[in-house]
Amino acid sequence: MKKDKITIIGLGYVGLPLARLFATKYAVVGFDINKTRVEELQAGIDKTLEVEQNLLQEVLKEKNSNGEGLFCTSDVNEIKDSNIYIITVPTPVDNNNKPELLPLYKASETVGEVLTKNDIVVYESTVYPGATEEDCVPIIELHSGLKYNEDFFVGYSPERINPGDKKHTVEKILKVTSGSTIETGVLVNNLYSSVIEAGTYLAPSIKVAEAAKVIENSQRDINIAFVNELAKIFNLMEIDTNDVLKAAGTKWNFLNFKPGLVGGHCIGVDPYYLAHKAQELGYNPEVILAGRRINDSMGSYVSSEVVKLMIKNDIKVKGSKILVLGITFKENCPDVRNTKVIDVVRDLQTYETVVTVSDPIANPEHVKNEYGIECFTSLPSDQYDAIVLTVAHSEYKDIDLGNLLNYNGVIYDVKGILGNFAHQKL
Repeated sequence: MKKDKITIIGLGYVGLPLARLFATKYAVVGFDINKTRVEELQAGIDKTLEVEQNLLQEVLKEKNSNGEGLFCTSDVNEIKDSNIYIITVPTPVDNNNKPELLPLYKASETVGEVLTKNDIVVYESTVYPGATEEDCVPIIELHSGLKYNEDFFVGYSPERINPGDKKHTVEKILKVTSGSTIETGVLVNNLYSSVIEAGTYLAPSIKVAEAAKVIENSQRDINIAFVNELAKIFNLMEIDTNDVLKAAGTKWNFLNFKPGLVGGHCIGVDPYYLAHKAQELGYNPEVILAGRRINDSMGSYVSSEVVKLMIKNDIKVKGSKILVLGITFKENCPDVRNTKVIDVVRDLQTYETVVTVSDPIANPEHVKNEYGIECFTSLPSDQYDAIVLTVAHSEYKDIDLGNLLNYNGVIYDVKGILGNFAHQKL
């Protein structure tokens, strides 16, 4: 029996760790339209920092090498002899918070052009329930000339990657699987269970698997919105929110969530996918959208609290110098896509302040291209009227900010990692 050959479409934060893992047991082709990204990976360099260099180099192989291993390419001709295609492209939202499925559609077109009889296509990208079968499958049929569930089959296994987390890596997180037929579901489940140490869960249908994924992050979003609202209330009462959460956390079933800025391409995006589908069906999801409104408002809230703190310290706001520490969407991860720190920066700039941004792991070029602002990887040597710590990078845990602060300057600690050194926390 011929051994499976797998193609992973999209080599970002989700696709690369998955490709590396499968490559330990299978012949894997990693495909990405970004030629620079492919060249870096084939040289053993992962700028997302998701796969350690030694692990990546262990599985890399040259073109047409036999046996297990990973070959990366941007040439669609190199993926034609695979029989399993796994799509892991991003699914963002547009400026109106509507699902942007163009990358998914383009990936479906690419697969459709190389698909042959009995091949299986597995989607991992987060979507609203029904998107795989109703939106993507027709594209594959159109470009392949093949019939769904007769000539080719489809699975859905939602990604559960946690960027920057070196403890909960892809093989250590239980994987939900599904298939367009009972037999396909078993095949997809067996494929993933062959590499996922934590085990798998075979869902009864693709729609159930899609729905399970989208509510995971929607639930987190709502819970974080709740503690963000608590932070606003407790700040008015001059109570430390973290102290309240620690006290409440002594109860065995209290859920441990922290206030903060909710960005990125999962928690800050997925609820809009579920809301979009609900609204298409005539239902307005009030709780989901309320959570989104609260979390999307936190950037301007942090900015206004910083300004109030400066005024209390008799600091002239206009023309003041402010240092923002951290620009990525979460700690210990270089990804700046959909970071809500930019909301803090932009709102502070409306007060005609001079804002400097520093982040030890963000790529300054990516920050410039995405947001049009300068970002320094090292701490500036200047002194500032206010310092705002927005991201809890490991490099900031024992940082001494005293020499960066003017005599009456203030420190606002969004993440609550500076202890009593901060003048105010979220």
